[in-house]
Amino acid sequence: MIESITRVVHALAGAILSALKPRTELVVENLALRQQVLALSQKHPRPKLGPADRFLWTLLRAGWTNWRVPLEIVQPDTVVRWHRYGFRLFWRWKSLRGPSPGRPKVDRQVRCLIRQMAAENDWGAPRIHAELQKLGFTLSERSVSRYVPRRPGTPEQIERWKSFLRNHRQAIAAMDLFVVPTATFRLLYGLVIIHHDRRQVLHFNATEHPTEDWMVQQLREAFPEEPEARHLIFDRDSIFSPAVIRAVESMGIEPKRTSPRSPWQNGVAERWIGSCRRELLDHVVVLNDLHLVRLVRDYVGYYHEDRCHLFLGKDTPTGRLITPSPSASARVVSLPRVGGLHHRYEWREAA
Repeated sequence: MIESITRVVHALAGAILSALKPRTELVVENLALRQQVLALSQKHPRPKLGPADRFLWTLLRAGWTNWRVPLEIVQPDTVVRWHRYGFRLFWRWKSLRGPSPGRPKVDRQVRCLIRQMAAENDWGAPRIHAELQKLGFTLSERSVSRYVPRRPGTPEQIERWKSFLRNHRQAIAAMDLFVVPTATFRLLYGLVIIHHDRRQVLHFNATEHPTEDWMVQQLREAFPEEPEARHLIFDRDSIFSPAVIRAVESMGIEPKRTSPRSPWQNGVAERWIGSCRRELLDHVVVLNDLHLVRLVRDYVGYYHEDRCHLFLGKDTPTGRLITPSPSASARVVSLPRVGGLHHRYEWREAA
């Protein structure tokens, strides 16, 4: 009896709230509910969703703010996973178009020759690429670097780099680019610049087409005045061109490029990107660059003020104060941050 009354009350409350919603939102909500009713009307004990159903929910997820409210037959993370799967199918189809998709294949004889040159002469990719050009082979230096055997770093080199990071962390910043797919399967490039000392994010921005001029402008915004950082670590991405390096040097900062295929040398920036993906980007579908910038800047606020770090002695980058319990009757309550993905706990007096 009580459950029946509860259902009726919930239904009446839902009807009253629906009457206050805009007409467009009502149409979209009815579409979402009808789709779920049709799926539940199947004879199977567990409703089976086809590609059309997944595509519909991916579109609703991308363009409707309250898409979680009527969702009953699938989990929100499932919709995000459908978007990732559609992104892979889209780029697989795009890469297979045309008579010769992708980069031209490197002949097996050339691959063996590259490995032989590297093993017998202890040469790197630039020297091997020059020799191959003189022999009449046409391929890029990046293609050559793919087949050069990786040289393990010596313990002395590794210790020197670790000592540099430890001794100069107050004056070290790092930057890196990472890729984020959008709802329409476009690729956005996010740039993060982070300080090593307190793990504070100095700057973040995103664009669909990163250029030299855009990179230089981001550096000016990250270091508008006399910079605290005296060293800037970044990898060997082609976007970090000589013009970008000259801009870094003009600010009084010494550029430090990491070794090829050595992401561990830029570990602070790499770990921040991993945290941002696990805690934010893996749970949302990004619409465009403005949407991505807004989401990540909200996450940066949480990262600075609320998120505790083991490296900082379980403190936050901005130094979060300890809130003592005001009385014995107080209780701990959670305050959602960044769309409900994270929580900050504080004391509140019991009612």
